[in-house]
Amino acid sequence: MASSSAVPELAIPHLPERFGRRVASLRSDRGWSQSELAERLAMSRTAVSHLEACMRDASERTVIVLAGLFHLEPQSLVDGTDYPRAKAERLPSNVARYTEAEFQCALAIQDQSRAAQLGAAGRQTVDDWIVRLVALSASTFDPHGSQTISTTLRRLRTP
Repeated sequence: MASSSAVPELAIPHLPERFGRRVASLRSDRGWSQSELAERLAMSRTAVSHLEACMRDASERTVIVLAGLFHLEPQSLVDGTDYPRAKAERLPSNVARYTEAEFQCALAIQDQSRAAQLGAAGRQTVDDWIVRLVALSASTFDPHGSQTISTTLRRLRTP
């Protein structure tokens, strides 16, 4: 009789993704440096580095701002990670996921698509958007926001 020397399989528990590593991956996917993310979060680059290296937990405020920057809901950002459950339960279900520049540009493009039907009034609406977006551009310091506005202005100025 042959004896079975099979090694029993051990169940390896599924380890959640590290929250800091998720943040680093999302940042990298967008082509942002740690300094650029730090500027958007109003924190130091060192603080972002510590967050990504899992040396500190993000505050609820930081998670909310990160979710908005990454166009996610806070729960989607922390689900499946090691972010503390007690903190996750206090997160709001929804946050603003678009910057003011993105929002205003989307409205301008929407109005431009209807402008042709309105004739001269439609052209005036587009001209008004150009003035508003130029003013917004002067107060936008985020490179992504500035690029979004520039692209929209080029589109609005094209007949």
